[in-house]
Amino acid sequence: MRALLFLFDRTAVLFLGVAAGVAIGYAFGVRQQVEVPVEIGATPEPGMVAPAGAPLPDGKPVPPVPGALPEPPAVAENRPIQPGIVNAIAAGRPIRVGVFGDSFGDGIWSALYNQLSRKAGYQVIKYSQQATGFTRYRTLNLEEHDRGRLAKAPVDVAVISFGANDMMGVADGGHVYALLTPNWKAAIARRVTSYVQMLRDQGAIVYWVGLPKMRETAYDADVVRMNAFYRDLMGRLGVAFIETAPYSVDADGRYAAYLPDPATGKPMLMRANDGIHMSMNGYIRITRGLAGRIKSYVGQARGQAGEAAPPPPVVAPAPLVVPPPAKSAPRPPRLEDPLANESDAAKPARSATDTAKPAKAAPEPPPPPAKGAPVDLLPPEMRDDAAKPDSGTP
Repeated sequence: MRALLFLFDRTAVLFLGVAAGVAIGYAFGVRQQVEVPVEIGATPEPGMVAPAGAPLPDGKPVPPVPGALPEPPAVAENRPIQPGIVNAIAAGRPIRVGVFGDSFGDGIWSALYNQLSRKAGYQVIKYSQQATGFTRYRTLNLEEHDRGRLAKAPVDVAVISFGANDMMGVADGGHVYALLTPNWKAAIARRVTSYVQMLRDQGAIVYWVGLPKMRETAYDADVVRMNAFYRDLMGRLGVAFIETAPYSVDADGRYAAYLPDPATGKPMLMRANDGIHMSMNGYIRITRGLAGRIKSYVGQARGQAGEAAPPPPVVAPAPLVVPPPAKSAPRPPRLEDPLANESDAAKPARSATDTAKPAKAAPEPPPPPAKGAPVDLLPPEMRDDAAKPDSGTP
């Protein structure tokens, strides 16, 4: 019981910061366009401040601001260029960047919206949805849901951020496996592998964004293990894993709500009050390297499209793709309220001596077993884990 209460409290804390954080992020996102010069060798535009270490027009690096922390590195994309994005550029279509995830995905969407300018032809589209995850397929099968949403408008770049809502057991094949046990990893790996393949099949290059440092020690320990699991899985799948934890801590590697502004060195709020989510500035900080890598990929694609390709189109703000919330099962009436099933108009007609009991709600039928990708989609090292009995320990 204590474990269930602890899980409930943690989940409640996770959701409390979502609404405020997303509202701030969305307001920040639609009002500004923040271009961060992250590509190696790029020249900052007028009025912009280059991050410490980025080269100036004369080739000399910007001197670090006193007290500044390391910034996410500017890494050139070295994976193959998908033909779909080259065709999109040749046809003058905007580059569609889809962000998939939970409430962290909402924040990442806002940050990328600010860093991938509409003037440069990017259309950053929000597919993230709060309170979703790969352990929650009984409520929402992410792969089927997002395949349907992408059928008419595939994305060229897919950014994924899940995990904060997956700190729990997973039901799979009629069994429930504890968090990060071998069978939990095998079940989640099947679902994630199939999800990534779905995005690749429609032409996207895929990035996975890890979770940052957390304030609560026990929760952070789970996040560290979750990041390690996804880092290893993404390495096997050939997906770029974007580190965020090293850029969400102070100089001593500890959680800190305030971190130095890279331009001025002054403290800047980077975290939400819940100790889990980021502030808007925090989301921008942890995604600067990702934005630069996406720009590198698109730049290479534009090079392949050739000089005949039209200039990048200026696109209107992407409409929010907000699916209807998943329907939850009706709650049974409280047993201590014998009038729970009656309307307010009917309640006065009941006498104090009436002992009639309310009708019990019909039991919810058991959901079908969760379906992931076939076992042969797993990396060879993990295929045997799916057949092993659950040890119950990580």
